[in-house]
Amino acid sequence: IIGAALFYWHSTFTESTDDAQVDGDLYQVSARVAGQVIKVYVDDNQEVKAGQLLAEIDPKDYQVALEQAQANLASAQASAIQATVNVPITSVTASTSVSTTSSDVQGAQAAIAQAQKQEQAAQARVAQAKANQIKSDLDVERYTPLVQKDVISKQQYDGAVAVAAGNKAAVLEAEAQVIAQQAAVTQALQRLAQARSQSSESIRNGPEQVKAQQAKANAALADVKQAQAKVDQAQLNLSYTRITAPATGIVNKKNVQVGANLSVGQDLLTIIPLTNLWVTANFKETQLQKMKPGQHVTIKVDALGGRKFNGTVTQIGGATGSRLSLFPPENATGNYVKVVQRIPVRIDFTNEQQENGDYKLRPGFSVTPEVDVK
Repeated sequence: IIGAALFYWHSTFTESTDDAQVDGDLYQVSARVAGQVIKVYVDDNQEVKAGQLLAEIDPKDYQVALEQAQANLASAQASAIQATVNVPITSVTASTSVSTTSSDVQGAQAAIAQAQKQEQAAQARVAQAKANQIKSDLDVERYTPLVQKDVISKQQYDGAVAVAAGNKAAVLEAEAQVIAQQAAVTQALQRLAQARSQSSESIRNGPEQVKAQQAKANAALADVKQAQAKVDQAQLNLSYTRITAPATGIVNKKNVQVGANLSVGQDLLTIIPLTNLWVTANFKETQLQKMKPGQHVTIKVDALGGRKFNGTVTQIGGATGSRLSLFPPENATGNYVKVVQRIPVRIDFTNEQQENGDYKLRPGFSVTPEVDVK
């Protein structure tokens, strides 16, 4: 009786269950690019390390794609350099155009002033020529009765007539010069209007031309980034032709052979992990009264002859196993029978399971965890 009482009293210190298994993440290795398998380096049930090469896909197509992407990147970089260099050149050109057209306006204004002065000078020459003509005409009128009376010689009279004719021609020439100078003034005014228009256009369009060239440079830089992204993608695709192990474990369900043509996402094999394992223990709901995260657990593994490991309660499930099943019970139908439910509890190992380098634990092993609840 005393022994039974002591056993019962001691049993209140722990809660245990045999409905528990070693659990872990199974890694499904699949192809990330399409292609033909040229090498396979592993077999079923072979142990592999994280990062170990498992298989290779023919990389030739992806190497060509990478070279093409790199060539496109070099072309985009050259275009970007050219567009970027043209920005200050366009700015200087626009500034020079503004300065030049402003000088043209000033030159046209000076030409107008000069043409107007020349017109005034031509007008003065017209007045002078008309005065000379009047004088010469008067001389002819005076000489006419004198030559008739033989007071003056015929030669002197003919000279006066010739001078009058010359002065008349000089008047016509001076008037023609006035017309020419007036035309020159009109032409100078047109050049001024044209120079002002060009100056206004340069002032208005210069900054816009610089902005347009800057936009081209920005677009070229964007093309460089896009080309760089394609190079990065091509490098990734090329790296995906070498399929490596995501974690240390044992190969299982291998279904890839040399010569097989793979599609993207096609499953190749499964890696059963040897590390980062935990225990999923389904305790009865009546055992959870004093159980909480952080409590120490002694884990006995049946497959290892009762070898014990240390662990810690990490999580207590949010619902019972029956509630999370594919077809949860419908107690409202009237056929309710009270059954003690079980709650999944996660227990993490606290000691390194590979402390002796044996990696003996396997997902699915049955274990018996004992949780210290006091």
